[in-house]
Amino acid sequence: MSDPASVSVRRGSLYLAREVYDRYFPGLDAVVLLRREDDLLILPVRHAASGGYLLKLRNGAGDRVVSAPDFFREQGIGEDMELCLPVTWSPEKAALCAVDIFKLPT
Repeated sequence: MSDPASVSVRRGSLYLAREVYDRYFPGLDAVVLLRREDDLLILPVRHAASGGYLLKLRNGAGDRVVSAPDFFREQGIGEDMELCLPVTWSPEKAALCAVDIFKLPT
């Protein structure tokens, strides 16, 4: 795995700083969010027709936001919760991984 970075979850959305987006998802418009046991996997979507959640431009600095209240609600993370999640790239999973986030108290 590579050097750690972080993403945040608040109000049912996943927030990625420009640096995280540029490093792991450059030029992409969508990601897939998956729960694998207690981990959150953020997978790049290479073809828009494949689906996934849109990586919307959030501001002029290039930060991105993924609106996914349905996904987070299904995982027990309410819109009133705010989380800062350390993430690392896993070549084995081909995903940005936040380990054990679903073990957090809700």
